[in-house]
Amino acid sequence: MLTQRLQQKLQQKLSPQQIQLMKLLQVPTIALEQRIKQELEENPALEDGSENEEDQIQEDDYDDGKDEETETSDDEFDLSDYVDDDEIPDYKYNANNTSKDDEEKIIPYASGSSFQEIITTQFHFKDITEREEAIGDFIIGNLDDSGYLNRELEAMVDDFAFTQNIMTTVEEIEAVLQIIQSLEPPGIGARNLQECLENQLKLKDTDKREIAVALKIIQRYFLEFSKKHYSKIIQRANISEEELKLAIDEILKLNPKPGNSLIDSIKVNQFITPDFLIENDDGELVLTLNGRNMPELHVSRSYKDLFETYNISTKKDQKQKDTVMFIKQKLDSAKWFIDAIRQRHQTLLLTMEAIMAHQYEYFTTGDETNLKPMILKDIAEKVNLDISTISRVVNSKYVQTPFGTFLLKSFFSESMQNTDGEEVSTREIKKILMDVIEAENKKKPIIDEKLVIILKEKGYNIARRTIAKYREQLGIPVARMRKQL
Repeated sequence: MLTQRLQQKLQQKLSPQQIQLMKLLQVPTIALEQRIKQELEENPALEDGSENEEDQIQEDDYDDGKDEETETSDDEFDLSDYVDDDEIPDYKYNANNTSKDDEEKIIPYASGSSFQEIITTQFHFKDITEREEAIGDFIIGNLDDSGYLNRELEAMVDDFAFTQNIMTTVEEIEAVLQIIQSLEPPGIGARNLQECLENQLKLKDTDKREIAVALKIIQRYFLEFSKKHYSKIIQRANISEEELKLAIDEILKLNPKPGNSLIDSIKVNQFITPDFLIENDDGELVLTLNGRNMPELHVSRSYKDLFETYNISTKKDQKQKDTVMFIKQKLDSAKWFIDAIRQRHQTLLLTMEAIMAHQYEYFTTGDETNLKPMILKDIAEKVNLDISTISRVVNSKYVQTPFGTFLLKSFFSESMQNTDGEEVSTREIKKILMDVIEAENKKKPIIDEKLVIILKEKGYNIARRTIAKYREQLGIPVARMRKQL
């Protein structure tokens, strides 16, 4: 049975302008530059002030008028928004720390051949047939960035049949693979770490005792070596501890990822553009927002004049009405975008100032042990903003300090209580844990149970599982894997 009834419901809905601001808060400086360029291309009513300063008008100096034929209940602005020249000019809201005469010097980087191209060039110089060349090129194309072939030869037989229309065998592919493994750098084309290290050792002088022992260890006792069961290797290989030490020294000289030696020389250099700059001026922290290469936006004078011309017309046909609405939409969009950029700058500065004040001791000393516990809620309460807004602000943002450039998220951490009842940051505990492990005797690394006791003596009562979690987060292996002869 169908029924009708009235119902009142209170619902919060974000306006398009609020959504635009939230999106702009998320993007870092480098992405914001691209977003502004995109808006300049899409909206002809928005202009870059640096190109035409003399004719610049501020975004507060235009509006649509109140023509009763074009005004609707959804109008955000009236005529005074567009034509009132008594508003505060936009330049008073802007902080520009750079001159237009400043040179932007960019270091050029030469592009090189790709990893596969370097290997392929070497392979083609070998005395090979066209069939071997086709098989070899396919194998090289399947090498990963580390230089390994992670594809079973049996599966590659089917690959050649279906994709290359070449009927081959595992033995033929193996023979071509041997040629590839003879190329530079040594160890290229291996199917696993053991084969990679073995191939590199075979190219050395195996008449030397330490090389021969190293090759024997990799070929026969690789599992024990990978788990650092040195006592088992000494016993089973019938060698002395000194011979094992010399052999391990030779193994450590090998490259476990031979492909990286080529990738490092051809990879694209990536630069971090900091969003904030913090300088220490005799104990006083000075914060600036990175605004280099940011254009000074304003609303187009020509669009404003065009709007006024159409708007003052008493008689308008449908085409003129559509024109007025189009111009108004573009002018409104330009103003909204400029306002959103301004609000973004204000929100970012407000949030970063709160973070800087909270972590003042760290930003003045650079000592990680001075980092205080800090979560998003702490900053949100200080600046009276929502936690989600703070999360957007710190997302993918970097700050340049006198001690380096850091991801803003790295300054946030949970808190724990020490034995004195004081709140300390988990970052501080991790730093102390790392210092203890770095200072340990590598012949007898400290196990997690002993680390619990050491940190307790330093005033941090932490469980063993928490020690293990922090150690894994820091990328530190277990004690057995840290052992050295």
